[in-house]
Amino acid sequence: MSRSFVQITDFTAEEINEVFNLCAQMKKKEISPKPLEGKSVACIFTKPSLRTRISFEVGISELGGNPIYVTDNEIKLGQRESIADAARVLSRYVGLIMIRTFAHSDVTELAKYASVPVVNGLTDLVHPCQILGDYFTAIEHLKTKERYKIAYLGDGNNITNSWLNLASVIPIDFRIGTAEDCHPDPEILKKARENTDSKITITDNPKEAAADADVLYTDVWASMGQKHLADNKQSKLEKFQLNSSLLKEASPKAIVMHCLPAERGREITDEVMDSPQSVVFDEAENRLHIQKSIMAFLLK
Repeated sequence: MSRSFVQITDFTAEEINEVFNLCAQMKKKEISPKPLEGKSVACIFTKPSLRTRISFEVGISELGGNPIYVTDNEIKLGQRESIADAARVLSRYVGLIMIRTFAHSDVTELAKYASVPVVNGLTDLVHPCQILGDYFTAIEHLKTKERYKIAYLGDGNNITNSWLNLASVIPIDFRIGTAEDCHPDPEILKKARENTDSKITITDNPKEAAADADVLYTDVWASMGQKHLADNKQSKLEKFQLNSSLLKEASPKAIVMHCLPAERGREITDEVMDSPQSVVFDEAENRLHIQKSIMAFLLK
């Protein structure tokens, strides 16, 4: 039975480190595995994308494979036929399935019935490839520590949930600065707090979250599919804007992250986004390398 990558918690701490080591080698072009040689990969998109689509298509090609872009209009996952049947059919054609969609249950069901690896490119619940790439970026830019202080400021969305998933596997001092009714998924939060090697804090005080942090991280206040809530979210979250004043609360050598796309002037200012401390575009580049590493790891 093939292994899939649906959430970060599908990997152990040792396996995550193995993926990071593979990522570092791939980025330096020290190794060139071609686990997808002669194979195709179904890339299912029910949400539009820039980074996810391009990074996966380039990565699949570099691993020797052929990416096939499949839209929701073509597949109508779970409508034209059951997800289980679609998974069984796709497994006869391709060597791997990547999906970026809304409902997390679509990915878990695909992974349950597919006989090839399934990689979660994003759901409303989690964004696991993004966060592994982000943590790899932190390792590149920061002095090695047993436990990084990571401050996330904004909505308790799929990015927050994925950081919590990572904190449930490896040690992180993770602070969430958010409004009272914008908290992350309670079950994911509970699991992260069960890892006594990590420290999880939720506060409505942005300065408390940012204090001496190694990483300041933010995301759009209203995610895709929630844009009708943008004004409401802004009224609740505007004090958590990542600006130069808040940056001063962090460690002097802190780095700034954003998973993109950014709504400049809302959750983050131009001054911070374009500052020397920003590694936002390094993050975007590392999506390519981490996703190649995840696919290679699953296919080894």
